[in-house]
Amino acid sequence: MSAASPRAFLDLAPLALARGAVRLPGSKSISNRSLLLAALAEGPTVLDSVLEADDTARMLQALDRLGVKTQVLGGHQLRVEGTGGAFPVREADLFLGNAGTAFRPLTAVLAACGGHYRLSGVPRMRERPVGDLVDALDALGMDVRYAGQKGYPPLEIFPARRRAGSQVSVRGDASSQFLTALLMAAPLLEGGLEIAVDGPLISKPYVGITLALMQRFGVTVEQDGWQRFRVPAGAAYRSPGPLLVEGDASAASYFLAAGAIGGGPVRVQGVGRDSIQGDVAFARVLEQMGAQVRWGPDWIEAEGRAPLRPVDLDLNAIPDAAMTVAVLALFATGPSVLRNIGSWRVKETDRIAAMATELRKVGARVEAGPDWLSVSPPAQLQPARIDTYDDHRMAMCFSLVALGGVAVRVMDPDCVAKTFPEYFTCFAALTAARGA
Repeated sequence: MSAASPRAFLDLAPLALARGAVRLPGSKSISNRSLLLAALAEGPTVLDSVLEADDTARMLQALDRLGVKTQVLGGHQLRVEGTGGAFPVREADLFLGNAGTAFRPLTAVLAACGGHYRLSGVPRMRERPVGDLVDALDALGMDVRYAGQKGYPPLEIFPARRRAGSQVSVRGDASSQFLTALLMAAPLLEGGLEIAVDGPLISKPYVGITLALMQRFGVTVEQDGWQRFRVPAGAAYRSPGPLLVEGDASAASYFLAAGAIGGGPVRVQGVGRDSIQGDVAFARVLEQMGAQVRWGPDWIEAEGRAPLRPVDLDLNAIPDAAMTVAVLALFATGPSVLRNIGSWRVKETDRIAAMATELRKVGARVEAGPDWLSVSPPAQLQPARIDTYDDHRMAMCFSLVALGGVAVRVMDPDCVAKTFPEYFTCFAALTAARGA
């Protein structure tokens, strides 16, 4: 996004086709985890293709305030000087916007570091729960206090009250980021740490990303299914040297969906069958809906034509890409049901409520429950003014409606800067208007 004032809206003309290739920006999940692990590691790390967007900017700003030295190199590379697990700055105020991938892990890591820190964010961040993480840190002897409403940011962190324990439990059904935060902080604790997950664990693939990256940085986590994890005593992060950040598999979903409903083929480059990201499973959903999908080691390609087949799926493992499935349901031959998506309620906005409201605007019949959404496509899509709720994924998802041959006005389109500032430029390069 340029330095110009944010646009109030963006009008998308009715579109007839989608075809071409796009190189994806770096994964947000991998970028922010890698930045924090590189900062904690012994030795310098060169990260290639780190996402350049608001969420990673918040992490980099926080690391800078904590005394971590970074250097921008040529070719989209960033050098991070590791601190060996001890940040030079022991007291700081950190503003983290609405970046959950920065706020939750930094909370646990800074609590383990023993300094005095204050963490805050935008108003929506003050509505995103952190109580389960704070409770787990309290059980370990950390001193994390609420600076506002109990259970929510902002937070203030003080040096630990007592020696950290070696075992802790955390709920798994609210956000996988709580478990990720504890895992990433565990090597900073003496004696190792065993973490038990209470109840079912949602968004398992995102925990898988955490485990894979920790291993790249020299820490192997012992795992008993998805209910118990152990970081051994003496574990410490070490630089892996150069590390390539994969393309964003969640962002890939919009372009692959465009190929599935707009003819295609559309190829995304930077993520493929060798990916560590769970959201590549979105391509399997496209296959179930009738699209043709081809895979390479670091690319995926989709083509097809609406109408698609409806689906009834448990999408707990791919909550971000599941939003794209909800919009694809507009192009199906019958009702689709998205199940086990309760984590949508505590994301950048209440995504179940927001998605239901906006899908109805384009003519769909929608029913919503605590953790499910049913979408019945209209006989004819309707032009609409789509509100985006300061949620990047709402803006990107609803751009696909224009491929149904109707005009779409996307409000606050620059909210995509959170993870993909150039999204609408890339989308325009792959699509053609009716009569073009």
